[in-house]
Amino acid sequence: MFKNFFTRNKHKEAARENPPLYLHNTLHKEKELFVPSNKRFVSMYTCGPTVYAEQHIGNMRPPIISSVLRNILEYNGYKVKQVINITDVGHLTDDGNDGEDKIEAGAKKEGKTSKEIASTYTDQFINDLRSLNVPVDKIEFPKATNYIGEQIAFIQTLEEKGFAYTTSDGVYFDTARFPNYGALGGIDLESLAEGARVEKNSEKRNPTDFALWKFSPQDTKREQEWESPWGNGFPGWHIECSAMSRKLLGRTIDIHMGGIEHIPVHHNNEIAQSETANGSKFVRFWLHFAHIMLEGRKISKSLGNTIYVRSLKDRGISPVAYRYWVLTGHYRSPMNATWEALEGAQTALFRLHKIFSEELGTTNGSILSVYQKRFHTAINIDIDTPTAIAVMWEMLKDNKASKADKRATLLDFDQVLGLSLSKRNQALETMLDTKVNPTSLPDDIKTLLEERKIAREQKDWAKSDELRDTLKSKGFEVTDTPEGQKISRI
Repeated sequence: MFKNFFTRNKHKEAARENPPLYLHNTLHKEKELFVPSNKRFVSMYTCGPTVYAEQHIGNMRPPIISSVLRNILEYNGYKVKQVINITDVGHLTDDGNDGEDKIEAGAKKEGKTSKEIASTYTDQFINDLRSLNVPVDKIEFPKATNYIGEQIAFIQTLEEKGFAYTTSDGVYFDTARFPNYGALGGIDLESLAEGARVEKNSEKRNPTDFALWKFSPQDTKREQEWESPWGNGFPGWHIECSAMSRKLLGRTIDIHMGGIEHIPVHHNNEIAQSETANGSKFVRFWLHFAHIMLEGRKISKSLGNTIYVRSLKDRGISPVAYRYWVLTGHYRSPMNATWEALEGAQTALFRLHKIFSEELGTTNGSILSVYQKRFHTAINIDIDTPTAIAVMWEMLKDNKASKADKRATLLDFDQVLGLSLSKRNQALETMLDTKVNPTSLPDDIKTLLEERKIAREQKDWAKSDELRDTLKSKGFEVTDTPEGQKISRI
């Protein structure tokens, strides 16, 4: 039997009344009071990756934030059913490509089959999520290729209702028959790029009509193609989300999350086909993430600035530190990742774990209600994690609060933030080891150490002390020994 969150909480606290939960609904462009359609359960869908290559750190913002929202919902006493789709069909994977099958292209490049390449990068994506403290065991990850039958049935329904028509290259959705097309985001249809492809198709009735099913070229054999009532081919990009979400979450979803780039086309197309086929509202709350840039530029392979979760580890930065950094910004605001900022997040997370493990003892007191109320209010106002983190640090600096009460409160907050306080993972254990291998240090730290070595050789003690302070501000302690400088994490 379902039990309220508060009766399951391991830490001592008085019963509390939840503050109202508000989420910014892209459909109406404002924060709205969230109440699920079912009093006890919340259905949530997050757009997942196309698994033809490794996912970069920018791709990790949606699953991190969706995991925090899941924690918030559970913190408020709800049960959550969450789905993140895996697009393992590479055709028409975005609105700016030429229809190339990216999975087949990736497979050819690596000398593998499409199934092998999709499996490899699906596993890597899920392993990356684990290292970022995303609770993958609580999430369903349906693969598009396992739901081809559902997609075909979905298209047949649209055809029977008169919303689909066939051209020489596929089956298309007639957007002119859906009066509210483009409502999400207030799209100007006259300037909107064509639905699933950029090249003109003279057989399309409207520029915004999009592919539901594409026919395989007669002179080309593809690895990923299926028989259908319309001929041999493959599904359009948008249909998988509608078919799988209906199968797994029902005809109406409480929350649908995705990147802002999906608003103009992908999500408007999902709305049109789903509401037509289902005869009901598709999504009650649309939430969209802003992009993460790297050193002020868009993260892109073509720009050569793509970094991955493994890149963080190679640099000595815990993936959980990246999670912490993501939470210091609001999900609807762009963020600029720099190595300095990520190293700063690493230092902050290291300090947090040091406080928890070395200063607050091992006994839990009572949760500090004044801070809990402020924390709860912050997270309930459109996932305001920056304010929630500020409240956390303010609580830890409160000299009037006991260590036991701080510990209990910090553990309570971490049920939402997910920073591994009660159970450290291997990456954090490595981070918390104060012994440092000099060869694994970030380049800027190595430079500072070399400058300090030169200053000491020149007996410039003032410069040496200044550099020691700079290193300390970055989370490293330098000790001078007969064998030279020794460095450890603070």
